[in-house]
Amino acid sequence: MHDYDAIVIGAGNAGLTAAATLQRAGARTLLVERHNVPGGCGTSFRRGRFEFEVALHQLSGVGVEGQPISLREGLFQQLGIADRLEFVQEHDLYRAVVPGRLDVTIPADWDAAIDVLDAEFPGSRDRVARFFELIKQVTFWQIAAMRGMPADQIDPVLFRYGLRPLQQVLDEYFDDDRIKVALAMYWTYLGQPPSKLRFQDLALTLFAYFEFKPWHVRGGSQAMSAAILDSFLQAGGQVRFNTGVEAILTAGGRVLGVRLEDEAEVTAPEVVSNASLPTTYAMLDGIAVPAAVRNDLATRRIGVSGFVLHMGLDATPAELGFTTSTTFVNRDTDDDRTYRAWKSFEPARGICVSSYDVAPIGFAPAGTTHVSLMTLQYADIWKNVVPAEYARTKFAFAETLLDLCEAVTPGIRDAIEEVDVATPLTMMRYLGHPGGSIYGYDQDATEGWLFRNSERETHVPGLHVAGSWSGMGGFQPTLEAGARVARRLLRTQAA
Repeated sequence: MHDYDAIVIGAGNAGLTAAATLQRAGARTLLVERHNVPGGCGTSFRRGRFEFEVALHQLSGVGVEGQPISLREGLFQQLGIADRLEFVQEHDLYRAVVPGRLDVTIPADWDAAIDVLDAEFPGSRDRVARFFELIKQVTFWQIAAMRGMPADQIDPVLFRYGLRPLQQVLDEYFDDDRIKVALAMYWTYLGQPPSKLRFQDLALTLFAYFEFKPWHVRGGSQAMSAAILDSFLQAGGQVRFNTGVEAILTAGGRVLGVRLEDEAEVTAPEVVSNASLPTTYAMLDGIAVPAAVRNDLATRRIGVSGFVLHMGLDATPAELGFTTSTTFVNRDTDDDRTYRAWKSFEPARGICVSSYDVAPIGFAPAGTTHVSLMTLQYADIWKNVVPAEYARTKFAFAETLLDLCEAVTPGIRDAIEEVDVATPLTMMRYLGHPGGSIYGYDQDATEGWLFRNSERETHVPGLHVAGSWSGMGGFQPTLEAGARVARRLLRTQAA
């Protein structure tokens, strides 16, 4: 007799939805988390009179009430938390700024976005409309393919455009570099520049935000994490916080359970890991890492991390000049150079500015605002910073983010009341991810469902993996991944 039917390692997005899905289906489940709160990236922290959102810039896929195939009507309903969460809608996708060259706000509506872009770039209406139609078509057929539709039934548009670099497709449709930059701003959400990013990846992202709108959660992502945990606990699940997993135990070639850091052993025939793939397979005890897994991991590169400046500002969004919740500010239109800069201490060339009080989520006192500035950066350069220089280096680099932000909010420094800075080393320590990676592996053309099968096959019976390291990164994909892996596990058991 096993102690549990399943053990879930890690209470990040995928770990939470996996645990809740399993327990609500009747599988006796233990959730183990080394921190003292659930959420992973989906959490918040306090400084002075402000609470800061750690990582959620925009939540895609929520959808308006009654909209099918959405998180609201799908996953959140299934977990019994849809009525417990209050969503705050962003009516714009983002404001795109290149100082002196571009300043345009893209509405979260297909037709309104066409109107805005045609006004900003006269004569572009037909091209933008055709580009948006291509996004819709490629996304539709990509989803059909992902769901198993045979290749001979897929419209050729997916094969013509899906795997092409985004930049090539933009060049085919547009001549002006400014409109290309404006339409491609979400590339940083995916960790690859337009010259490398597959068109189908940006198409899926833009479709998710246009069709299902961008949202925040009142109370921040921590409120969402807490609601999923409560769903799990109310169904009878058990959780152990402040508890790390030292080993995944095996016997006879399959999973037997886990050994915790206090040397206690807990048995279960199924283990779902929300940890990174390198960490997960390094924990295997009693069995060698399968050759197929070793060969697969050897061909992958640790993805990009992030540098984040959290600020509590003693001024309202209007006083500071924030007109949208999300603003991208790029130094110029050279996205490849911006990507290369992530591997150096070159001053930040592109930032995502999140103002959480244009449509308030409840973290800032009246008359103030809570803002984060983020740029992507690889961790390797930070590993070479000596401890005595760490604080000076991180605050000096933070100043470069502020310099860029001044293009849209002149004088923002004068309003700073509270500040906190997170570097890729912070991400490494808190998430436990190699390289502090926030998207898992580098999302190059060989990653994703067409070329990798990490989520479906671990080559160790009873071991399952869920999260950004075995699929697409980001909040919506990882929330969905945990539930998907749990449902697959349940189907296998039932069979």
